[in-house]
Amino acid sequence: MSTISDKLQSFMDDLAHDAVEERVIEYVIREVRNGRKLTETLKDPYVKNRLSDEKLAHVLENPEVVSALEEEISASFQRREFGFTD
Repeated sequence: MSTISDKLQSFMDDLAHDAVEERVIEYVIREVRNGRKLTETLKDPYVKNRLSDEKLAHVLENPEVVSALEEEISASFQRREFGFTD
């Protein structure tokens, strides 16, 4: 059985993880909107050192991240720059 202290500590840990996840979401969105590729951004130490694979999957499902990616895909089609030549 968990004590109140254990439950409080677990709650505080969850809040800290949520804050870290939010900062990573903001970072990913900013980098993608600045023209970086998503795969490149996800390999950054800033992202890799802060999130587990499970949390990273959760970040990629975030509607703001999806929207930023959709905007960049749309813009690349309008510019006819598909990134096939690297």
